[in-house]
Amino acid sequence: MTGRAMSALSHSAFTRFRRSVLFPASAASLVLLMASGAAAQNFDPFGTSEPARSDSGVTREDLPPSAATQEGERGVVKEELDPVMSNDGSGLPYELWSGLSAEQFAKSIAALQLPPRSPALHALWRRLVGSDSTPADGVGNARFTALRVEALDQSGLVDEVAAVLAKDPNAERDPLLQALTARSEIGLGNTERGCEIGKGLLQVQSQLPKPIQADAILINGYCAAARGDTAGAALQASLLKELDLGLAGADFLDAVANGLTPQIPSDAKLSLLDYRIAALKGGLDRAKLIRAATPALLAGLAQDPRGAPDVRLAAGEAAAQLNALSTRDLAPLYLLEGAGNDAGSIERAGLFRSAQSQQTPMQKARLIRAFLDDARRANLYWPSLQLMAPAVRDLEPVPEIGWFAETAIEVNLASGNFEGVRRWARLGDQIGAGGQPLAHWIALADIADPTPTSDRGQSFGALETMARSGRFDPALLHRLATVLDALDMNVPVPLWEIASRSPQPNSGHLPDTGVLSELADASQKKQFGRTVLLVMRTIGPHGAESAHMIALGDALRALKRAGLDAEARQLALEGLLGAWPRSVS
Repeated sequence: MTGRAMSALSHSAFTRFRRSVLFPASAASLVLLMASGAAAQNFDPFGTSEPARSDSGVTREDLPPSAATQEGERGVVKEELDPVMSNDGSGLPYELWSGLSAEQFAKSIAALQLPPRSPALHALWRRLVGSDSTPADGVGNARFTALRVEALDQSGLVDEVAAVLAKDPNAERDPLLQALTARSEIGLGNTERGCEIGKGLLQVQSQLPKPIQADAILINGYCAAARGDTAGAALQASLLKELDLGLAGADFLDAVANGLTPQIPSDAKLSLLDYRIAALKGGLDRAKLIRAATPALLAGLAQDPRGAPDVRLAAGEAAAQLNALSTRDLAPLYLLEGAGNDAGSIERAGLFRSAQSQQTPMQKARLIRAFLDDARRANLYWPSLQLMAPAVRDLEPVPEIGWFAETAIEVNLASGNFEGVRRWARLGDQIGAGGQPLAHWIALADIADPTPTSDRGQSFGALETMARSGRFDPALLHRLATVLDALDMNVPVPLWEIASRSPQPNSGHLPDTGVLSELADASQKKQFGRTVLLVMRTIGPHGAESAHMIALGDALRALKRAGLDAEARQLALEGLLGAWPRSVS
């Protein structure tokens, strides 16, 4: 899209879009650049189209036919050849972008909330957008690289941003990619290189799309302020205000140029570049900073070795809540001297360190449970389960800590150690955990485990027994039957019968009309990239547990049909674990 077409957008609409957490200004510009002609006229970047159908009382009859009802099609798909896998290390197929142009990719991203809240989908998304493979119309296309960079940035994957730009030869000569490279380098704290690249943009920044132009001005304004050139910083601040985009970075640069401490607006969403400008003066309110930070800024703060330990842990936990920081990167933050800036994070850091170092099994088990309880209250339960995997591996399932069996099972499920689940469940059966057997946890492990076992499904008898005794919530029973059917696993007839006695739940996220039909089409054609993007839209912004059971079932069928069986099973686990029956102990 040309600069004239960009300027035709109303300022108010652009500002609303820019301020969205889902898609910052620069990404908006790139999406519009990727669209062209009639396609651009039909593209709705400001979210004015029909909203997603969620919690609306919609039944299966209201939706397009799903893969669940297309038994003939399912049979055909099973006869297709397995896909040829790419050699780029992504673990995804060679024809990754089949059925998806660069322009369509841009439109798909505009409809997503990033990063995905589902760990399974986040892992798939990370592999997709970080892959070296490109659509046919994206080869050698700087705009496509820029789009990937923005998508990675929104997901908090700041290191991957730098890696993608480093691999693209256009980054040395294309002004758009030069601006993104300079922004990335400064965000990561590499001021000298970022400013050197930014200097080359001074003559061309006015030719860039308006949001990227704003980034280029911010970069050169930051560099001027960093070297003590307040007049140069003030000049760049005035140029930025002329763009009239209402950016927090413009106010920060103006304040720094005038020797004032920047103030963080209550409704601001701050990028890494915004933060670097504000940090030149210092004195930022840490609590406000964490609340206003985008996923990229949270990840950048957490992984900055020069940062204060309390800020790094606060940012790391906030990023983990958004699924923008892996547990591998979160774990070291709890070990930092002085980590924690409130009673909760200080307590969690202490419990984490103690759980790792404690050698006595009884004490270790109690510390692990205490850490998990505290993390649950802080909305960190899933990452905390994965954090405790090494500590749980140090424990043997012995009767003395039989009360801990169910906690160990949850940790092993979240970390993918399904044999560990079975070992602890067998201990629970031997000694009786809370007066209840734990065989239903083996059933959940059988659902989640991508490795076939000779006795898979034999544990489902425990589900039938529990369902008859009323230990399964009716809504969970419907959800369980949907998951088993979607994964082509045998659903015990009694489960169907018991589930049919209660109304089908109608709560949870449903995607826009037509998305489920598109998803079935993409997965049947083995269009892997398109399938992943549509599954993300189908599951919705809050993960598998909050998805409507119909949406969850269709997403699982699509992933399985597309050859992503392990990911489908992981997503099924996420959709069931939160409501799975626990023993009382």
